[in-house]
Amino acid sequence: MTSTSELNELIEITRDGQRFYQHACEEVKDVELQHLFRDMAQAKTQVIQALSVKLAADHKKVSQGGTMVGKLRELYMDTKTKLGGDPRVAYVDQLEEVEDRILHAFEDALEGAEPDVRALLATELPRLRACHSRMQQLKHSLH
Repeated sequence: MTSTSELNELIEITRDGQRFYQHACEEVKDVELQHLFRDMAQAKTQVIQALSVKLAADHKKVSQGGTMVGKLRELYMDTKTKLGGDPRVAYVDQLEEVEDRILHAFEDALEGAEPDVRALLATELPRLRACHSRMQQLKHSLH
């Protein structure tokens, strides 16, 4: 994969997470979770901006969409929460999986990346790992 398409794929996967956090924030009534979800969406926005700056600097087009997996996950959650159950637990479970997906995508991309892209990804990974850890801890505390 070229670094342009790889960076755009990472942007799309991260945007899925950003949008899902924003959606979850609107759906849950728990104020603490809303605050956390907003923080997590903002972290994703910062990662997207960092990757977009790299592409723009290289005069490459930045992807503006997300992925089909992201859209399906949101549709699944809307259906699941309408059928009952605790939406807090359901959203946290799904968001932790979103964090897994983002983190694994970045770690996989890091392995074969060109040096300048590798440096960029290495800079963003601590933020992504912190987000992943936060959601993992929250998931375990709710179960």
